[in-house]
Amino acid sequence: MSSFAKALSPALREIRILCCQTGQASAGTRQFVLSTYPVIKKHNPDLPVLIREASGTPARVFARYERGVEEHIELDNLSSSEVATKVAQLLRTSQ
Repeated sequence: MSSFAKALSPALREIRILCCQTGQASAGTRQFVLSTYPVIKKHNPDLPVLIREASGTPARVFARYERGVEEHIELDNLSSSEVATKVAQLLRTSQ
């Protein structure tokens, strides 16, 4: 997860990760959270990173930027490394 081993754009205001706590389609997203959340918070201690788990929820990540601009991507049925790649692309697009 070295792509997250740096401070993110100051324009980024919030990251929200949604997934199912037991569903197989969210397994890669849950593993991504376990392995990457500490790194993101270490390098971005003031950035809110919200993790929401609810039964049957499709795996998605939302990035909210200044002026309320928000983007998201779907993460269902992806491996942890694929989730990391997609999230890194999302966080780079609006910097």
